[in-house]
Amino acid sequence: MYQMLDPATLRVLVTGATSGIGAASARRFIEAGAHVVATGRRADRLIALRDELGPRLHPLEVDVRDQAALAKALDTLPEPFAPLNVVFANAGLALGLEPAQRASLKDWDDMVDTNIKGLLYTVEATLPGMVARGEGHVVFTGSIAADYPYPGGNAYGATKAFVKQFSLNLMADLVGTGVRVTDIEPGMVETEFSLVRFHGDAGRSDAVYSGTQSLTAEDIAEQVFFCCTVPRHVQINRLQVFPTCQGFAGFNVKRG
Repeated sequence: MYQMLDPATLRVLVTGATSGIGAASARRFIEAGAHVVATGRRADRLIALRDELGPRLHPLEVDVRDQAALAKALDTLPEPFAPLNVVFANAGLALGLEPAQRASLKDWDDMVDTNIKGLLYTVEATLPGMVARGEGHVVFTGSIAADYPYPGGNAYGATKAFVKQFSLNLMADLVGTGVRVTDIEPGMVETEFSLVRFHGDAGRSDAVYSGTQSLTAEDIAEQVFFCCTVPRHVQINRLQVFPTCQGFAGFNVKRG
C-alpha cells in the first residue's frame, strides 16, 4: 500500500489565512489532524477561525510585509506548533486591471511588497530551521499568470513569475537537504481575489465568475494538502490547476 505522510505529524504555517485559499487550507490540515499557525492582518477573522477549528489552530496577527515583526512572531511560537515543518507562503493579492500606462504605482508597490517581499521574508524566517532539521516543505501560492499573460495583468503576473522562478531556484538550492518546494499555480478561483483586485467593487468582482464553474478555495486547499502528504521522497515542484471551463489559448489582437 502506498504510504502517505501522517498529517498529525505536520506543524503548518499558513500566511494569508483570513480568507480564501489560506483559510480553506487551514481547515483542511486541521481536519486531518495537523497543527496550524494561521497568520493575517485581520485579527477578528483569525479569532473566528480559531473558534471554528479549535485549539490546534494558533492565530497570529502579523503582516508578512513587516520583516522584523514576522521574524519575531515566528521565532516565539509555542509548543506544539513549533518547530514548523510545512510553510505555506500563501499571502498575496492582485490590485487593478488597468493597462500598464494607466496603472497605479501604489498598486504595483503593494503587490511587490506582499507577493514578493512578504514571501521572501516568510522563507527567510523559516527555511534555515527546516534545513538544519533535515525535513520540511515550502509551498507557494503562484498563479497561471506566471506563464500566460493577459491584458491588465502586468505587475501581478510579473510577481507570480518571480514566485515560479524562485520555487525552481529554491529547489536547486535544497537538493539533498530533505526540504521540499511546491508552487501551486491556480487558474480562476472564486474567492475574495477579484473583490480585492477591484478595490471592493462587488459588481465587477461578480462579473469575473458569472456563468462559470470556477475553482473554489477548497479545490486548491486539497491540492496543497496532497502535495504536503505524499511520501518525503516525492517532490511536486509545480502544479497548475485550471477549472475545466478555462483555457489559456488566444492572443490579444487589435483589428481595424
